[in-house]
Amino acid sequence: MVQLSTIDYILIITFFTITLFIGVFVSKKSGKSSAEYFLSGRSMPWWLLGLSMVATTFSTDTPNLVTDIVRTNGVSGNWVWWAFLITGLLTVFVYARLWRKSQVKTDIEFYELRYGGKPATFLRSFRAVYLGVIFNVLAMAGVTLAAIKIGGIMLGLAPWETVVYAGVITVVFSALGGFRGVVYTDFILFFTAMVGAIGAAYYLVGLPEVGGLEALLQHEEVRSKMAILPDFNNTEIVISLLVIPLAVQWWSSWYPGAEPGGGGYIAQRMLAAKNENHAIGATFFFNILHYALRPWPWILVALASLVVFPDLASIQQAFPNVAQDKLGHDLAYSAMLTKLPSGLLGLVLASLVAAYMSTISTHLNWGSSYVVNDFYKEKINTKASEKELVLVGRVSTVVLMVLSALFALVLQNALQLFDIILMFGAGTGLIFILRWFWWRINAWSEISAMFVSGLVSILIAFTGLGDMLFGVDGAFPAWAKFPFVVAVTTLVWVLVTYLTPAEDAAVLRAFYKKIQPGGPGWEKVVRLALEDNETITDKNIKGWSVPSGILAMLVSCLLIYAIMFATGYFIYGNHAIALLLLGVASVAGIVLIRLWRKIKTRIL
Repeated sequence: MVQLSTIDYILIITFFTITLFIGVFVSKKSGKSSAEYFLSGRSMPWWLLGLSMVATTFSTDTPNLVTDIVRTNGVSGNWVWWAFLITGLLTVFVYARLWRKSQVKTDIEFYELRYGGKPATFLRSFRAVYLGVIFNVLAMAGVTLAAIKIGGIMLGLAPWETVVYAGVITVVFSALGGFRGVVYTDFILFFTAMVGAIGAAYYLVGLPEVGGLEALLQHEEVRSKMAILPDFNNTEIVISLLVIPLAVQWWSSWYPGAEPGGGGYIAQRMLAAKNENHAIGATFFFNILHYALRPWPWILVALASLVVFPDLASIQQAFPNVAQDKLGHDLAYSAMLTKLPSGLLGLVLASLVAAYMSTISTHLNWGSSYVVNDFYKEKINTKASEKELVLVGRVSTVVLMVLSALFALVLQNALQLFDIILMFGAGTGLIFILRWFWWRINAWSEISAMFVSGLVSILIAFTGLGDMLFGVDGAFPAWAKFPFVVAVTTLVWVLVTYLTPAEDAAVLRAFYKKIQPGGPGWEKVVRLALEDNETITDKNIKGWSVPSGILAMLVSCLLIYAIMFATGYFIYGNHAIALLLLGVASVAGIVLIRLWRKIKTRIL
């Protein structure tokens, strides 16, 4: 346990005071209506929304997760989340514009815009509870688990103490300020968290037992973990760490903040933007900061932890009071932070508090928006006043916080939860990508995918079926588990799509007329509408922007990956490779500017 100095306490208390002040300050305006409470009246600029997205994903569990990955699978293990860059950039150049044009209050409301009848109504209500409560509680529990471990290692707090202290302040601020309070404080939270992460990395790499950057990179425990790409001589490692994330995972799996086709709190921010261009700018800004800027401070601390705490036994020896069920490699990040000096320790603790509050407040507001807009208003009281909806939003915020805190107390590590969420969403992602551009997908497609993915994941993860099918004694290698769930889910929902009736023509035509998705997937709908003397295509639109959008996505991937890996190679001292990658990034940037001009004018 570390001893906080007066300056540490001042920094932490000042941060809490500023955050709560913002929540109280904006509470009156946020409470005017549900649109204000959940979307800030759709008036937010791109840069503020982009920073808010980054701050939200800058959660307490993220450095713990990265540390767990690096210590277990090396730096290359991060491809399990680096692959989601493709998802994010597809959202930027294809889906951000579509979401903003939809004008829905939540991405769940989309179901009754795209589909019709009782299946659409059921899907909207069920997904509101499924995602807004169940999945949301899982995600928040992971963040709270990280806070529990940080509180236990650094401050000697019991799990319940961390939950109460961190949770009460966060839930009060979130319930009062609504979405506007979340976004405004995220601006402060981002810079606090970033300075704290960089400051911690700089100091910890310079510890006497680490010996500085050069000594760190030459250390026997570190050298085997440094590679950005996995060892291509190990086929199983390459498939599990690189091939599956890049070839399957990014488009097939639903994960909070990286949903194929956009969704969740990313969609919430796009819907809150001033216009389509601000929605696109916000998501692109987010992806640059999220992938190109942030990973390396966490990675450096994770590598340094291998020197100071080479195994779990060394962590347990240093922190004997940590409960056995909470012991894991993700603890190494918190363990390293205990070595920080006064002042920097307070700043880093404030940054971790900032990361926690930013993520939890976003999830609370986002989940509450589902409960209010897509469940309570639709199923409980269709005539509810705006004042009542805001009240329900505030109450549901508190309930979600309590549920996630209770679940966090039984979890063990961040990577465990990451894998569970990935599995439960496996196979559903392709629907979220195609439903905008293929008229034949219906509500039953999504319902079947959701249930099959969940059922197969439960059978594999929590019964003996997983051991029978996968692993050393199974019929298939361990890496085949995720593709298996994807394959089964995809096969089922495609069959269901063709075995069930298509959506009503009036629903499809209304959707097309509002969104103007374009493309060959809607040609039949457009043609039949013309035969009925109904024009649903906007004559002012010059061609289909998706092909150039996909090309822009690929170029942007090259740009951001090049910047991220150039940073890594500069740190490693491989300056020639780093400069080459910067050259690649420069060329990609020039090409991207030209492509963006074409996308804006919709020539292609």
